Amino acid sequence: MSWVTAKRLFFLIVLVAVTLSVMRLTVPETTRLTLLESSRFRDVLAPVQTGLTWLGRQSHFIVSFPAAMFRAAERNQTLEQEVTRLESQLTQLNEYIMENQRLAALLNYKQVMVRDYSFLTASVIARDPGNWFATVTLNRGNQDGIRENMTVLTPEGLVGRVVSVSAANCEVLLITDPRSGVGSLIQETRTPGIVEGAAGSSGMARMIHIPKNALLEEGQAVVTSGLGSVFPKGIPVGVLGSIRNEPTGLFQSAEIHPYANLNELEEVLIVTTVINGAQSPPGGG
Repeated sequence: MSWVTAKRLFFLIVLVAVTLSVMRLTVPETTRLTLLESSRFRDVLAPVQTGLTWLGRQSHFIVSFPAAMFRAAERNQTLEQEVTRLESQLTQLNEYIMENQRLAALLNYKQVMVRDYSFLTASVIARDPGNWFATVTLNRGNQDGIRENMTVLTPEGLVGRVVSVSAANCEVLLITDPRSGVGSLIQETRTPGIVEGAAGSSGMARMIHIPKNALLEEGQAVVTSGLGSVFPKGIPVGVLGSIRNEPTGLFQSAEIHPYANLNELEEVLIVTTVINGAQSPPGGG
């Protein structure tokens, strides 16, 4: 081996030894911090980092806000539609309940009066819109056995009588119509009179031809007399209202508040037969 080669080998060994020594000293954890790792530098950067974080959050909010509002609007519209649907169902349910209550009242009345009358249930399908006359149309006609002059009532009281009949419908003259006349009497005193309608009376009637000497009081009950009338005897008509003397001085008259709510009729009963025979069957003229 030449001297030059030996010298090069010696320097190589020294270089490797120095390198290994340096590596050994630097491999364990570093004891000195770099500039980026110093606490003072971190304190300087902290506000900047905070600002950048806030800007990131605001940017995300601004970008996502329109989409969130659109989804909220869609959900609100869906909820409104659901509320409308549920309100409609509730209204329909209430209508079924009210109709059931009315029909139950009619059925109970039919059961109570079954010994005296035969009834046919009917629904009001039209009403005279005028103020001068008071008539309603029912969904019963000739095909159901309906005839003219049959009595129409509700569990509360007298409604009127059938005045015209077609195959499927019939027209009823209410007791508040000026063309109507019902032989009646005051239930307590048996004082007779005639109940007739008055034009434009808004569901009121009046009792006329009451004897001058009759003792009348507001609130007294009036029923059908069954005399000279197509109406069976004893059907409730209404109660006396205000009382006055007729101009002739021979009679008294009084307002009548009908028992039946004639302005809100929906279902009624048509008397097809009077069973006990105390009065001629309705429809006999």
